[in-house]
Amino acid sequence: MAANDHDSDTIYTEFKNDVNMTATELEKWLKTDDSKSVGQDSGDGSSIGHHSGEKIVQILQKKKADLTAADHDHMHKVHSYISRHLAQGGPDDKSTTDTSPWRYSLMNWGHDPLKK
Repeated sequence: MAANDHDSDTIYTEFKNDVNMTATELEKWLKTDDSKSVGQDSGDGSSIGHHSGEKIVQILQKKKADLTAADHDHMHKVHSYISRHLAQGGPDDKSTTDTSPWRYSLMNWGHDPLKK
């Protein structure tokens, strides 16, 4: 489903429900070696998820009224990624979740599955 098929309020709500890290938490995470160790290379040495995290930080720092069409498109992409990734259920050995690539990848997209 394309972002144009959703209204902006729905996209905003989905994004806010999925992204459970603050801009500050995400910025700090993106600077770690663990963050940089996961994800598909975007072609410039950083992962697609890492670039997404940087965009998410910018979106989180904006007021809702200042969000652009490109922001809404990215917010929809974030919702889709997080939904698909969570459906995978994480590592079989749940005792390894905290240091798993599955969790690290989700965190690059602004969602920490261990955060209460």
